[in-house]
Amino acid sequence: MIKGKKLKIIEIIKKHIVQNYKEYAIIVIFFIIGIFLGVFFVNNTQDQQRLEIHNYLNEFIEKLKNGQTINLLEVLKSSVQDKIILTITIWFFATTIIGIPIVFGIVSYRGFCLGYTISSIISLMGFTKGFTFILITLIFQNIIFIPALISLAVSGFKFYKAIIKDRRKENIKVEFIRHTIFSGLMLAILSVSCLIEAFVSNNLLQSLVKYF
Repeated sequence: MIKGKKLKIIEIIKKHIVQNYKEYAIIVIFFIIGIFLGVFFVNNTQDQQRLEIHNYLNEFIEKLKNGQTINLLEVLKSSVQDKIILTITIWFFATTIIGIPIVFGIVSYRGFCLGYTISSIISLMGFTKGFTFILITLIFQNIIFIPALISLAVSGFKFYKAIIKDRRKENIKVEFIRHTIFSGLMLAILSVSCLIEAFVSNNLLQSLVKYF
């Protein structure tokens, strides 16, 4: 029975993506552009700026090696606050109609941050250690975070397109409720990524940091 429910959920997700593939494609492109800009920015920073980035990462890793622990509850609190602000911001700007470019900008910025972080780590540690560090600290939560972010932005984009196409009050009301409910669902999923970041990724990092 549980397996049947999982298959049903997967089918619903597939159907949702197929029905909105154009919106997903556009949002994914903005996210990928952001990643490339982040990588490009790190690779083209001046030596002094790159040195500052490396010093910050080295200092963080050395503190962990010397026994300093990560406050997991503080990480969770900060991550949840970030996701709440992210969700509300995308929800709000999508509902203003003229704010949809800001939604695209937020998606690109998040891609930029990811690309910047990955490129900085690999630049400091080399590919093998850097990739392992990224796998431990970033991959697990981002497996959930990235699809949820993209889906949230797609919901906002759909809301924008729907009310541009049909400006009747009844349609706006229905689309607004749909977008709001979907945003709440994505916030719940993003909260799961916060739990993974705080209690899985950081615990793994503290356990394995001696190898870096």
